[in-house]
Amino acid sequence: MEQLGSTLVYALLGLVVFMVALMVMEVITKFSIRKKVVEEGNIALAIVLASVIASLGMIISSALQ
Repeated sequence: MEQLGSTLVYALLGLVVFMVALMVMEVITKFSIRKKVVEEGNIALAIVLASVIASLGMIISSALQ
């Protein structure tokens, strides 16, 4: 039971760090990433965003282990 609690804490911590990183990326760019990808259908930006998400996931995963 203790391991389950620990796993949940680390999962929530990882999600919080992930969301903060995405918010920082949104603030740093001069345009709305959501608008460019969803409304304008910018495939290149979607691919870059997907690679950033995968990279952040790997970094956060290794940092929390």
